[in-house]
Amino acid sequence: MAAVRRGAGRAMRTHAITPEEHTRITAAIRAAESRTDAEIYCVVARASDGYFFPAAFTATVAMLLASAAVAFGLEYLWLSVRLPAFVAAQALAAFCIYALLWLAPRLRIHLVPRAVRYKAAHANAMKQFLARNVHLTAARTGVLIFVSLAERYAEVIADAGINDRVEQDVWDDIVRNLVAQAATGRLADGFVQAIDAVGHVLAEHFPVSPGDANELDDHLVEI
Repeated sequence: MAAVRRGAGRAMRTHAITPEEHTRITAAIRAAESRTDAEIYCVVARASDGYFFPAAFTATVAMLLASAAVAFGLEYLWLSVRLPAFVAAQALAAFCIYALLWLAPRLRIHLVPRAVRYKAAHANAMKQFLARNVHLTAARTGVLIFVSLAERYAEVIADAGINDRVEQDVWDDIVRNLVAQAATGRLADGFVQAIDAVGHVLAEHFPVSPGDANELDDHLVEI
């Protein structure tokens, strides 16, 4: 199994794909698989993690640094605050921060470093690759096309039977175009074009043979 990735769009759409777009994507998968023995599976996730604890950690560190700055400022101005009052103010600030993060989950991801977001999205992609049985095709020729919207992340995962024959830059180009389409709000178009490109790669190395069986569902899964 090999993971081949990755990209970030500037403004990936976050609303659900329409039924008409689902139909287009399904048709694209079936057209691509009609030329190859390999299998293509597509997943789009709204987010790959809740990010409460990473965001809370970042916010806590920021609060402590701000508290230190306030403490030094008070010392410089020759002002004194009783320690219990200062600690109580910190506790109240922490409570307000955590409550805000709990009640407004969309804020969390903005407090999480990009590397952490990409790590979570990649882990979700690998999870989907295994959970959807893309790794269980007879010839180990399954391909997952994965997008995580909140993280603005896209990835292609090709099973071992494919990855040994396809160069890295081929997958990179496919992901780059998918990300570019998603960044302009054309996520369905991005999937259709990615499926078509993957289909051409697979047809070149794994052309369809008589009696080829369809081993995976031909539709986009939203999670």
